[in-house]
Amino acid sequence: MSLNITVNGASRTVNAEPLTPLLHVLREELDVLSPKAGCQNGGCGTCTVLVDGEPRRSCLLPIAAVEGAEIRTVEGLAPPGQLSPLQEAWIHHYAAQCGFCTGGFLMAATAYLENGGSDDHTEIAKALGGHVCRCTGYVKILDAVSAAARGDSFDLTTTAAGLHTTLKGVDQ
Repeated sequence: MSLNITVNGASRTVNAEPLTPLLHVLREELDVLSPKAGCQNGGCGTCTVLVDGEPRRSCLLPIAAVEGAEIRTVEGLAPPGQLSPLQEAWIHHYAAQCGFCTGGFLMAATAYLENGGSDDHTEIAKALGGHVCRCTGYVKILDAVSAAARGDSFDLTTTAAGLHTTLKGVDQ
């Protein structure tokens, strides 16, 4: 079946069975790899994308249900070669560890911020509820979203240098 969707601002026609999960169409047909196949039952949040601005679990969403919709993934958060303010905060606060959950968190946090979310950790935690991270303990994630909500800016060259120094020490 041929369906039309918009992914990260580009109109796309996909050929898929109507009940095929959006996650599989994005990853396998459109080569959009930021949504991850975690639990595949909507419990972990790694597959979260924005559908018409709302965070949705793409593993549970049949492609037919999003025909004509605007789908946004991490690849669409900023122009190529650039980072969104949230992504900059994520890097500055070292919010990613293994990175598997990062895409889902970024999309849920983007929706929260675009809907006027505050820098309050309790409110951020509520907005990100249902997203599972097995590495970070969540504090750095909350710090990053809070910083983005405040509009903090960062010199990522110093952050990157610090990260490089930290990793260099691990290599020895």
